[in-house]
Amino acid sequence: MSLVDLLVGRPLKSSEERGEKLGPAAGIAVFGLDALSSAAYGPEAALTLLIPLGAAGIAYIIPISASIIILLLIVYFSYCQTIEAYPTGGGSYTVARENLGVNAGLLAAAALMIDYILTAAVGISAGVGALISAVPSLQPHTLSLCLAILLFITIVNLRGVRATGAVFIVPTYLFVGALFTSRWG
Repeated sequence: MSLVDLLVGRPLKSSEERGEKLGPAAGIAVFGLDALSSAAYGPEAALTLLIPLGAAGIAYIIPISASIIILLLIVYFSYCQTIEAYPTGGGSYTVARENLGVNAGLLAAAALMIDYILTAAVGISAGVGALISAVPSLQPHTLSLCLAILLFITIVNLRGVRATGAVFIVPTYLFVGALFTSRWG
């Protein structure tokens, strides 16, 4: 067994693709992390920008919140239409390519890649920032912690969606539980 096979697993045959499918619980852990991570650091980022404005900043909270809700509704209805039109699966690349052409599909793919990179960068930096605020002695190791987490996430993702779901299901649902506990606890 090579080092690559040890880290990312053995290559799968096309016939083994069916075994990589996820159920709803693991699917939320894999594909819902973008929205969940935004829920984790989004409000803090908004308040960080609005607090220096003082009382004037408070006036912006409702328009910003309304804009976010409208955007989430647009995304929700867009996903509903995509699921109805592509019941066997169809991501942004597929939908854009089939409906708008190859260039639109490539643009959607590029946008997704940028989104994935920024989501990882912001999520990792926000998580390490929270860890360092809890354990200030780790501050000199900020970059090392960020890179170690990035390496871990990269290896897990290279192992496939089932491995990603298995690894991220516990922290995802702990986070969701913590949100409910902090809100209604």
